[in-house]
Amino acid sequence: MLYSIAGSLNTAFIFVSFYGVWTQLAKVLGRKDAGEGRPTEILSLNQFTVSFLAYWSFFVYGFSIQPFNHFIVWPRLLGSLLVLAILFEIYRDRGSRTARLALATGALLMILGLVGLVAGHRYVDEGKLLSQGLIVTITVLLAQGYLHQIGLILKAGRTGAVSLKMSQFILAMDVTTIFFALVMGLETGWPLLLLASVSAATKLAIMWLFRWVRLSPAARGRREAAA
Repeated sequence: MLYSIAGSLNTAFIFVSFYGVWTQLAKVLGRKDAGEGRPTEILSLNQFTVSFLAYWSFFVYGFSIQPFNHFIVWPRLLGSLLVLAILFEIYRDRGSRTARLALATGALLMILGLVGLVAGHRYVDEGKLLSQGLIVTITVLLAQGYLHQIGLILKAGRTGAVSLKMSQFILAMDVTTIFFALVMGLETGWPLLLLASVSAATKLAIMWLFRWVRLSPAARGRREAAA
């Protein structure tokens, strides 16, 4: 009973977090339509690449464990596709080699993940070990990616195209993910607990930076220096 409640609550907040990711995508598209400088200004390609990998790795993890975890698989599949759309917009805006590589890698992994979903029951043990190792690696990369985003905001003294709502909604998802992981038990839930805890800490830092940008004389000075 508690497992179903925690899983349903987490799934609900994952879908709420998708609205946050959508606001980020919509902000980029709105800036492009308005001709407002660079549509993806201040957005960290590093951060969104790792965010895609985080969604994707849990998508793979969800169908690699027994029993098949619907609470993990389907929401993370949708999350992967939304972040992939943001990577596509970053590539369209910047056209750099790294943006192209990030988009191509994401698209390839998405195809491989879908193939694994179809044939995953044949390679459960291998998929579980692979996804667990990948989640640990991605947790480190996620922390590094968000630190990169934080550094960009601190350096510029502005948040640019970064969406506050995305951080708020993903933080809510992270809190319910931590709860769900604890209910699952540490034996199978520790990857969720690890990544969600790191993600929550970085979202809190970015939310604080929105306040810092508004109130800090240092932020104002950096904006004036850039102008």
